[in-house]
Amino acid sequence: MRDGKQAEDAYQLFKRGESLLKSRNPAQAAVVLARARRLEPEKTSIREALGRAYFDSGDFRRAAGEFSFVLERYPTNDYAHYCLGRCAEKLGDAMLSRRHLRLASVLGFRE
Repeated sequence: MRDGKQAEDAYQLFKRGESLLKSRNPAQAAVVLARARRLEPEKTSIREALGRAYFDSGDFRRAAGEFSFVLERYPTNDYAHYCLGRCAEKLGDAMLSRRHLRLASVLGFRE
């Protein structure tokens, strides 16, 4: 029964984190979403939202780690490629940035 409760708690934290992202509170969202990740570390929806929160907070290295995690599980995720490309751009890695932005485009991502 604990697993069901844990999943419910993670979902509630995820929804709260998404709400904080929408209201432009990325630092607070990152704290909440990191708690959700601790409960459900394999959930790519949580990891992607956490990546967005880190990116919007200016923590591009952590954001890149979250988007990389998503891509390990879903290599054709166009949005994760786009976000990882943007992280690489912010971190000064032009070659990696171009690679992921191109892949995002080929896979259908449109801004």
